[in-house]
Amino acid sequence: MLNAIYNDATEHMEKSIEAMKREFSTLRTGKVTTAVVDHVKVDYYGTPTPINQVGNVIAQDATTISITPWEKSLLSTIEKAIQEANIGVNPNNDGDFIKLFFPPMTVEQRHEIVKQAKAMSEKAKVAVRNIRKDANDKVKKLEKDKEISEDELKKGLDQVQKLTDSFVAKIDETLASKEADILKV
Repeated sequence: MLNAIYNDATEHMEKSIEAMKREFSTLRTGKVTTAVVDHVKVDYYGTPTPINQVGNVIAQDATTISITPWEKSLLSTIEKAIQEANIGVNPNNDGDFIKLFFPPMTVEQRHEIVKQAKAMSEKAKVAVRNIRKDANDKVKKLEKDKEISEDELKKGLDQVQKLTDSFVAKIDETLASKEADILKV
């Protein structure tokens, strides 16, 4: 019974970390990645479609992303979608493809992005703590229903806390790594 609670909590905590990593991928670091445009949706025959499903999205160098649509008629639609997404750059349309030129980030921009990363990691920690609360409630309910002893209750709560501490440490490590990546010039 307790193992099922631990496994469930572990699974949910891992999902919280994965969600945080997905959010981190949208943040700009010293080197631009195609993840910057992942959330941009293009109106493709009436259906909102991710940019990477209507053309090739390539990071040409540290500051340039090139988007080559599979259908030339989509150039203006993609350009409009990027402008509306407000990702911090204006698209350059040359008739065959769209280029996004990202200027080098200033120190202030880097610190602002680090703040965003810290907020994202804090959100993940809150999610992990909520999972801990749910797991603790389940363990306490088992003891209340006389399915486990008081000693098992104490061990169960300690185990859930150890799980929580390990996942909070993983979140901190991931944040430190991302922070170093953002601040690296």
